[in-house]
Amino acid sequence: MLVRLKEAVDDAQGRVVAQALKDLGFEGVEKVRIGKVVELWLSKSHDSRERHQTVDQMCRLLLANPVIEDYEIREEDSNK
Repeated sequence: MLVRLKEAVDDAQGRVVAQALKDLGFEGVEKVRIGKVVELWLSKSHDSRERHQTVDQMCRLLLANPVIEDYEIREEDSNK
């Protein structure tokens, strides 16, 4: 799952990284937003819809702060 600050929330860490990239000589950096990736491995005992609902609940209760963050759930094949 991807967790990012909502667009309306100031990303101080992103601003610092953007400035550091400019200071290092990287031109054209207009904006940086910092997020996080959370990887979960769940049993296949439930169907995809049920797993998605479970992960959504995990995000709302613990893994993301829905007041200031958006999250995106992606299910990938575990055989990779």
